[in-house]
Amino acid sequence: MFDFDKQIDRRGTNSLKWNKYKDQDVIPLWVADTDFMAPQGVIDALQLRIAHGVFGYSRPSPRLIELIIERMQQRYGWKIEPEWLLFMPGVVPGLNFGIKAWCRPEQHVITPNPVYYPFLHAPEYNDRPVSLLPMQLVNDRWLPDFDTFEQQAKTADVLLLCNPHNPGGTVFTREELTRIADIALRNDLVVISDEIHCDLLLEPNVKHIPFASLSPEAAARSAVLMAPSKTFNIAGLCSSFAIIPDNRLRFKLQQAMRGLMADNNLIGLVAAEAAYEHGEAWLQTQLDYLRGNRDLVASTLGQLSGIKIAKLEATYLAWIDVSGLQLDDPIATFEAGGVGLSPGAQFGDKRFVRLNFGCSRELLQKALDRMVKVIQTARLVVQQ
Repeated sequence: MFDFDKQIDRRGTNSLKWNKYKDQDVIPLWVADTDFMAPQGVIDALQLRIAHGVFGYSRPSPRLIELIIERMQQRYGWKIEPEWLLFMPGVVPGLNFGIKAWCRPEQHVITPNPVYYPFLHAPEYNDRPVSLLPMQLVNDRWLPDFDTFEQQAKTADVLLLCNPHNPGGTVFTREELTRIADIALRNDLVVISDEIHCDLLLEPNVKHIPFASLSPEAAARSAVLMAPSKTFNIAGLCSSFAIIPDNRLRFKLQQAMRGLMADNNLIGLVAAEAAYEHGEAWLQTQLDYLRGNRDLVASTLGQLSGIKIAKLEATYLAWIDVSGLQLDDPIATFEAGGVGLSPGAQFGDKRFVRLNFGCSRELLQKALDRMVKVIQTARLVVQQ
């Protein structure tokens, strides 16, 4: 019914991902969009809207708002109100405006490290000091160092949370989120929770829990950022939303956004509505396919000496420790071998590379074969 094996040629489409290595024999497995065609329901809705021919200023439809409310109730048992929703073009602007609104100039922003790189830049962009919260492996899962968090929270106003964690792939449990919430409550922290990968769960026994759904206390000091973009591969249409239950926090954010935040474009809103209305069967098929790709990465690379890959519970992004290969420049080395990856240093840890396996299995296998050759060569050098 859905053909994720189909290879769609993205060259010549001004794709950020594919243009990076234009006219080079390098397979791009870096930036976080997939090579999968969006659900047919999304394509049909866009074509119908485009056929109308008038593209004036638009607002989110009542049906889109209704779908988001239904989604939160059905998936998480979380009852949200329409007025809690703020629509915006992307999650990253939400991080930045949240810092501007909720962190005083003299107070710190706490951000995990390693983490999706806009987390590392957002405090600097808004002239706020940053405290890096170390992420550490605990039972093969990436978790924050809670002892360090306890100390950092004393001089901070905002915690940036990434759940599921990018690039580590951890989906935080209720117990772990509650521990974070308790520290936030005791130190009067606002938690900005980026949950853009919440639908991309790869383990059957894990469950995503929106931070603000934990308790009334958590809801009163948090903003949850979500989007259909990663889930349905419509990131280029720039449609996301924040769920902010607290009236005071929401008002402060709206004040910070005045004159600076653009509305969602109407095409993005149409795509979001169609994805949530018609995309579930497509999503479940995609998840099965991604599980197979994840397992292929683990079985191909994870058993090689010099390589370590922790358990990946969510996302289509593998966080790979290549420090055992003792490469001076891992990214350049893999590019020379024909594979383009994201540098770990960009996320806060130069020992790693990040691999996007959201592509056809045939292309992934070709890239992995190339990586194995690079790794085998590197190991020979190390052994010498």
